[in-house]
Amino acid sequence: MSNLKMSRQSRLMTTMTASLEEKLDIAKNVMKGKSVLVAFSGGVDSTALASLANEVADLVLLLTVNSPTIPSVEKNAAKEVALELGLKHEEVDVDWLGKEDLVENPKNRCYICKKQLAQIWKLIADQKNLEIVVEGSNASEMLGYRPGAAALKEVGILSPFLEANLTKPEIRTYLRKKGLSVADSPSMACLATRFPYGTPITQEKLNTIEKMECAAIEVFGVKSVRARYHQQIVRIEVGADEREKTFDVSKLDRIGEIGKSLGFDYVTIDVQGYRTGSMDETKTE
Repeated sequence: MSNLKMSRQSRLMTTMTASLEEKLDIAKNVMKGKSVLVAFSGGVDSTALASLANEVADLVLLLTVNSPTIPSVEKNAAKEVALELGLKHEEVDVDWLGKEDLVENPKNRCYICKKQLAQIWKLIADQKNLEIVVEGSNASEMLGYRPGAAALKEVGILSPFLEANLTKPEIRTYLRKKGLSVADSPSMACLATRFPYGTPITQEKLNTIEKMECAAIEVFGVKSVRARYHQQIVRIEVGADEREKTFDVSKLDRIGEIGKSLGFDYVTIDVQGYRTGSMDETKTE
């Protein structure tokens, strides 16, 4: 076994029994005294990472990469939360739909996308003479299919929360202690995750899915929603603890009408509710 792998396993064993404060210290040590670019979405993880960086880094720059696959609500959140943190924030646009290897939506789409994102982060960090680039992957996310994780390592992007074995609930606890507004915000993910592998992604399809999710939030009064695209069927997942909010015939009728107005023949509610990686549960539609 390599020394690097042994070191990683040793850190993991240590963090399994560590307190929240000890884990936060491990994450902070990755950034302490350095000039840092934070890959920033304005969501739970990147906000906590930015806040920690602000505590210990010599210089912090928040960078948001905008693309058509980012929900509008997430783009707005990034600007608002950056102001709340009081940190320098820059944005850059990327022509995601102009990249054939992404719009064809292959099984390794997430790897390709993360690799390109990571290269953009690294390029801008180098241009601004920043020492390291960090992103907010956490221990709770490593249980499913995560091809993007390998891409980050290949480009040299650091993941302090993984080093510290920090979980999503622990990160939320830190945000609450800091009094930051996103502490209880729902998890966000790029809209490309709503499509089965092999289904080409277009601007029209992205717009339709985003409208469907906004409608579900408004009609059902839920916080967490994913609208999964299956050709003429849309499968709506709401938070597992929010499913009772869909048990209303008038609301179901309304969401059905909206779905059909958006071009779907069938509108379904997933009885299991939202869970990450539901598109990876089967290899076929």
